[in-house]
Amino acid sequence: MKNIPENYVNYKSTVVMDKNNVPKMFLHLHNTRAGVYGKISVLTGQLKFFGFVDRKAEVEQEIIISAGDSAVSPPEYWHKVELLTEDTQFRVDFYAQDGSDIVLKNRSERN
Repeated sequence: MKNIPENYVNYKSTVVMDKNNVPKMFLHLHNTRAGVYGKISVLTGQLKFFGFVDRKAEVEQEIIISAGDSAVSPPEYWHKVELLTEDTQFRVDFYAQDGSDIVLKNRSERN
């Protein structure tokens, strides 16, 4: 998994998600925006992260993320998640380069 560059900042986070409120998009093939890293943090239970070579869905990697651990999805990377336990809870924090349009836009929306 990739690391988030040092000059990137958290500009947005999801609510804590579980089997009852996880958006279907997260469970199906999707990708992160250009210039955006997604950090998936598992709070309870376990989650499986699937990374794909491209949109055609050839699996490149599978990573089990347990409570207290996290993994990073790089920009424009096709992926999906699967909740492995009944009590799985997780959050996704999104990072972009400090001063970028996406960071400035989201900061102005918070005010």
